[in-house]
Amino acid sequence: MPEGDTVHHAARQLDAGLSRQVLTKSDFRIPSLATKDLTGATVTETVSRGKHLLTRFDNGVTLHTHLKMEGHWAVHPVGSRWRRPAHTARVVLRTPTTEAVGFSVVMDLVRTEKEDELVGHLGPDLLGPDWDPDLALANLRARPDAPIGDALLEQRNLAGVGNVYKSELCFLGRVDPLTPVAAVPDLPLIVEKAKRLLEANKDRVTRITTADSRRGQQLWVYGRRGPCLRCGTRISKADQGPTGQERPTYWCPRCQPRLGG
Repeated sequence: MPEGDTVHHAARQLDAGLSRQVLTKSDFRIPSLATKDLTGATVTETVSRGKHLLTRFDNGVTLHTHLKMEGHWAVHPVGSRWRRPAHTARVVLRTPTTEAVGFSVVMDLVRTEKEDELVGHLGPDLLGPDWDPDLALANLRARPDAPIGDALLEQRNLAGVGNVYKSELCFLGRVDPLTPVAAVPDLPLIVEKAKRLLEANKDRVTRITTADSRRGQQLWVYGRRGPCLRCGTRISKADQGPTGQERPTYWCPRCQPRLGG
């Protein structure tokens, strides 16, 4: 699942490429929207909300998209060659100068005033104007027995942390991802690091959490198969999360002790 910084970057690309332009074509390639046509509508803006994208039009309609695991928005000049298979395209938005193609995205159309029905349940957005660290902390602490790794992924607590940042934040907080929230020694530090890391990476092509841009050194634990960059202990990997929603989790057994259980 994409991280909040990836979605934020996609929103900025869509906003820069489409906003204040009139659609000359819209093509929705899923059965539920196949008859919808936004041709003639002006794109007013695209914003991100956690891992959700909201593209708004002057006719009071919003296109809501989610990247899920494989989704991607490509924004390019009209006539450019697509770099992904055409059969994976779910929506095409075209203006006189720009074409935006949503590949493998999940989407729906809603009235703009009803956006909250889709995203109103989300916690404060790490990259949004509503960011509130105190509310994020309160949300996390509301379920003290939840493993911190699961709690960070729960978008109702704070919006924007994905599987990469979950592992990296637990490492930086020096806790095993299965440690209950109530036993985390410095929960405010983890929330502060979440904000800082997403802000630092929102404009980067390559995500970096270690301050080292060399290949293989950018992340502390996520995706690592060898020794811990800090202590040399071999990194562990296991699936974590509710049944059917498990995600690979990485941690250092020495640097990240399991506390409180």
